[in-house]
Amino acid sequence: MKRRFSYLLVMAVVLSACQTDIEVPVDYQKIPEWFPEMDIPAENELTQARIDLGRKLFYEKKLSRDESISCGSCHQIDKAFTDAQPIATGVEGRLGIRNTPTLANIGYTERMFMDGGVKTLELQSQSPIFTHEEMDFTIAEFLLRIAGDAEYQRMFSEAYSQEPGAYGISRSIAAFERTFISGNSRFDQYEYQHDETALSAAEKRGRDVFFSTKTGCAECHVPPLFTNFEYENIGLYEHYVDTGRARITELPEDVGKFKVPNLRNVAETAPYMHNGSFATLEEVVEHFNAGGVGHVNQNPLIRPLGLTEQEKADLVAFLHSLTDESFMNNSDFADPN
Repeated sequence: MKRRFSYLLVMAVVLSACQTDIEVPVDYQKIPEWFPEMDIPAENELTQARIDLGRKLFYEKKLSRDESISCGSCHQIDKAFTDAQPIATGVEGRLGIRNTPTLANIGYTERMFMDGGVKTLELQSQSPIFTHEEMDFTIAEFLLRIAGDAEYQRMFSEAYSQEPGAYGISRSIAAFERTFISGNSRFDQYEYQHDETALSAAEKRGRDVFFSTKTGCAECHVPPLFTNFEYENIGLYEHYVDTGRARITELPEDVGKFKVPNLRNVAETAPYMHNGSFATLEEVVEHFNAGGVGHVNQNPLIRPLGLTEQEKADLVAFLHSLTDESFMNNSDFADPN
C-alpha cells in the first residue's frame, strides 16, 4: 500500500517536528503547491536518516566493481542529473545501451527506465549495481567491502533499524531520489507565481507555440511535470536497433516506443533521444517540425508542422525557460562523502 500525503499536511508536520530528529518524517522535497501529490510507499516514508543514507550511497563508488563510478557519475547534479554523453559509460569504459535520463521529479514516475522495465524506484536503484555495462557488482560483495564500517552500521541502524543490507540500500537511495524536486524555473515563476517579467518576449511566444494545437507539444509533455508517462514512437527510424518498450512487452505495436521524457531542465540535458543522437534542442525541434520518418507505430501527433524559423527559435527559447537553477545548485543533493 502507498500513502498519499499532501503538501499542506507535510508542512504542518515539519513545522511541529524537531528538525534534528532523524526518525521523524520530513518534507524534504519542498513540493510546489502546483505539483500533484506524490505517492510514497508506506514502508519507506521519508525520514532524514533514510535520505542521508541514500545520499551517501548515491555517491558511493564502492558499489562498482572497480570502485570507479557511483550513481552520481552518470547522474551529475550540474547537468540536471544527466552526464552530457550520448550513451552512459560504466566500469572499464563499458558503454550502456541508452542515454542517461534526468532524475528531476523522478519520484512521480510509476515505471522506471525508458522502456518501463522496472516497476518501482526501490527496485530501480539496485539495477545499475548488477548490470554488466554499469557497475557490474553485487550487493553481497559490497557488504563485504563495508563490513566493520562503523559509519554505515550507524546509518543503516538509524534509517531502517537493520544491519547494512539490500533492503536499506535500495530503499534509502529511492528515498534520496524522491527529494529531487524541480519546480522553480522561470516558467514556474511566470505560469504559477504570476511574475509577468519572468519570461522574455521570445520565451512567451515560444510558450504559445508549445501549447498550441499546431504543435501539440503539451499533449504528451503535460505540465507541470512535462510528461504524461506514456510510451510513444516519435518516428526517429524506420528500423529500431533498440526496440524500446517492445523489449519488455514483446509486442510489435510497442516497437520504437520510449517513455515520454520529462522536459524539466531540458536545456541542460543534451544530447537528446534514447540514444543521444541529437546534440541540440534545435535538432530536436527540427525533427518534430519535419514530422518523423513515418514508422508504423508513430504517434499521429508527429506530423509536418510547418513552423517558421521564428517559431522554431521561440520554441527553443521557451524550452530554456524550464531550467531550474536552484535545483541544479541545491547543496542538499551534492556528494557528502
